Amino acid sequence: MNKDLIIQELDFKAVRSSGAGGQNVNKVASKVVLSFNLEQSDALTDEEKALAEDKLASRLTNDKVLILQCDEDRSQLRNKELVIKRFLQVIQNALTVPKKRTPTKVPKAVVKKRLENKRRQSDIKQSRRKPDF
Repeated sequence: MNKDLIIQELDFKAVRSSGAGGQNVNKVASKVVLSFNLEQSDALTDEEKALAEDKLASRLTNDKVLILQCDEDRSQLRNKELVIKRFLQVIQNALTVPKKRTPTKVPKAVVKKRLENKRRQSDIKQSRRKPDF
């Protein structure tokens, strides 16, 4: 994954932020909406696209576009930096392949200990019984 190539493929749109903010919120478009078309990306290989599409299925639109937005700061530039950082984190998490779990055998000492405890418990219960005549 080449971060510089991916960042060049991003589309940004500045929108007016919602919520409180006085007169400034009515004049300034500080909210940044990032969109990334996963299907048409040249920066990702076909395997990476398939993996990202699978992991980000709930976050993608019908056209395989990932949309993120940020309106945390009053500065449009700061919001753009934050949304890019968040986008790179999302893509990084989507492209990580989980490590395959290799099942391990139960050690012989553990099996021996369990059987010994069973034997001991059995002897204790046996000693509580009434004697047979």
